[in-house]
Amino acid sequence: MKVATHTLGCKLNFAETSYLQKRFAEAGFNIVSFREKADIYVINTCTVTSVAEKKCRNAIRQAHSSNPGAVVAVIGCFAQNDAAQIAAIPGVDIILGNDRKHQLLEIASEYLQQRGLGEETEHPFVSTPEPTSFIPCFSGGDRTRTFFKIQDGCDYFCTYCAIPRARGRSRSATIEETVAVAREIAKTGTREVVLTGVNTGTFGKNQGETFVDLLRQLDTIEGIARYRISSIEPNLITEEIVDFVASSRAFLPHFHIPLQAGSDKVLKMMHRRYDTALYANRVEYIKKAMPDACIAADVITGFNGEDDKTFEESKLFISQLPISYLHVFPYSDRPGTAALKMGEKIPVAVRKARGAELQELSDRMRHSFIVGQKGTVHPVLWEHTCHNQTGTPMMQGWTDNYVRLHRPYDSALVGNVTPFEVTDSTIVENFVCED
Repeated sequence: MKVATHTLGCKLNFAETSYLQKRFAEAGFNIVSFREKADIYVINTCTVTSVAEKKCRNAIRQAHSSNPGAVVAVIGCFAQNDAAQIAAIPGVDIILGNDRKHQLLEIASEYLQQRGLGEETEHPFVSTPEPTSFIPCFSGGDRTRTFFKIQDGCDYFCTYCAIPRARGRSRSATIEETVAVAREIAKTGTREVVLTGVNTGTFGKNQGETFVDLLRQLDTIEGIARYRISSIEPNLITEEIVDFVASSRAFLPHFHIPLQAGSDKVLKMMHRRYDTALYANRVEYIKKAMPDACIAADVITGFNGEDDKTFEESKLFISQLPISYLHVFPYSDRPGTAALKMGEKIPVAVRKARGAELQELSDRMRHSFIVGQKGTVHPVLWEHTCHNQTGTPMMQGWTDNYVRLHRPYDSALVGNVTPFEVTDSTIVENFVCED
């Protein structure tokens, strides 16, 4: 039988989908493209924005259209927070929240068995208990890089965010258990590991352990050449963590630090646990320890109460920081969040216009960062083959500080890390890659 999966949202979801694919494959199922006709369709959902939820609904309709007789399973954050809305969509058979989605193989197999016996159900099977369990897992299918789930849940309850309700409280495995999974990753030949979580820096909180102690242990594992920390809150980036990364064997000078707003007034309304002074201090400390470090920031535009003055204040603050690029998100109302009752609502058109302004700023910052790397030599992990516009076989890879480079294809380099110079001819800024 065939299983097709479709993943929306964060790196955490991709790691979890891979875990499910592996379980289905071990049980004898064939994993196929979501575009193909399958017996089971799995849609791992996101609820961060209304756009993500719209994509989920479209994916459900696509699956049902591809094979009306298939079992359609909708799992994850959107399923956790609004099972009733999903259940109303024709074709949905199984809805599992974040605490049950790891049991999809057993639940779907039982569902198929009942259907084979002629037992039809009028309503989908729904199970969305409060998430409390934790299963470490990692993504597959790419020998050069994997997303490794080391933490789940969040205790912060920012006023705009629905994720704590969808994912539950912060939790993780022990350092010993996490390192054991990392050793499994090393055996696959994967060269780069991206550490992922909802609030990664709170790793170990429920175990009396610390994130930096985990990093120290991971750094000793032979076979893993590089680690990236996918995202970490600014108030959790200690000088100890930065100093360790700067001196470590395998951790890369690349930080993803959510900002969300460059205005103290808006940060306070969001219930963020830092102010702009602390954020600037963290960025400056990283740059002092690692001058070539790449630093990305998440920013939300048009949050309730963000007037023109605070937006301009935020934009100015961002422009004055040595940030490499931004991930920009227009604010989206999330059911059940405190922000719904806060401040004056900003028109959607204004949110998008502000987002476009910040994206333009991000493009300039990214270009400036890349130009500043010209003439330097960095270790590059070489990946798959591409073709440039003249048809010449090329290969691409990422430097330790996240600059994408390319060079003529050499099969011996795939999956290897080699020193390479950043030049006009090797930089990939607007390079079209065709896999």
